[in-house]
Amino acid sequence: MDTEAKNAIKVTDKKAQYDDSAKRLLGQKIILAHILVKTVDEFKGMNPKTVVAFIEGKPFISVVPVEPGMTNKSYGKEGQRVVGFNSENTELNEGLVRFDIVFYVRMKDGLTQIIINLEAQKDDPNEYEILNRAVFYVSRLISSQKERDFKNTNYNDIKRVYSIWVCMNMDENSMSHIHLVKDNMIGSYEWKGKMDLLNIVMIGLSNELPEHNEKYELHRLLGTLLSEELTVEERLDIIENEYDIPIEENIRKDVSVMCNLSQGIEDKGIAIGEAREKAKIIISMYNKGFTPEQIAAAIDNDIEVVTAIIRGRELELV
Repeated sequence: MDTEAKNAIKVTDKKAQYDDSAKRLLGQKIILAHILVKTVDEFKGMNPKTVVAFIEGKPFISVVPVEPGMTNKSYGKEGQRVVGFNSENTELNEGLVRFDIVFYVRMKDGLTQIIINLEAQKDDPNEYEILNRAVFYVSRLISSQKERDFKNTNYNDIKRVYSIWVCMNMDENSMSHIHLVKDNMIGSYEWKGKMDLLNIVMIGLSNELPEHNEKYELHRLLGTLLSEELTVEERLDIIENEYDIPIEENIRKDVSVMCNLSQGIEDKGIAIGEAREKAKIIISMYNKGFTPEQIAAAIDNDIEVVTAIIRGRELELV
């Protein structure tokens, strides 16, 4: 395996570690509570520390498959109903797409629940339109409730769901709520049912950290957690002093890991990018008839490196 391939594997591994640390940070109940206060109507205006008590159990982080038929538990061997997300035997589901974070929230009435899914994205992807993926995820959160949260045709028991997407490296700070609306085309009949079952919240984070004010309070917190520019102490200072979040050892550890990994990813990523660009130039010159010796002299590189890249290209064409 060549050095570039090894470096690419190292970068991929570091990115996976970075993503895991980011998800663990976002999965802290106090952080989730801050998100709920800004995105779910019932909790708006509440103290996040109070909202923490409404988050039930331990949030599932990267263990619940998204694929149909794999998200919901059914009935036990004795016919007793099992309630909960299917997160068992995750090694059998290796490589499948999973929800980043999923958890139940008990509402203030003490009776009803909602299901929250939180997804973190490094940017707005090019290979697909992100809102389409969000629609699929929120639909899975609804359909997977059958035989887990409601039985047979008891559709009135469907729980309200939110799929909340945090997208980094955007042009501006933004937040949008996408949900069902009813347009009367003929008449004004009031159809029975819940219009608020499906909710998508898209949160865009720009690279520039906003000032701490009510409008951008959540954006500043999330931007601090996910920033690749701030130092460990700068992040911890904002988290603790501006948001009154106790810095427990697990938070400090994940913040430190993310800071260290982000620099390593950037450095190795630049090196790999430069190597790839050089290889493109070498292959282009070779295809135009230049000899390896001429190419090596033109780009001021060793003939062995140039020859190895050309041979690799020739092997690909065989």
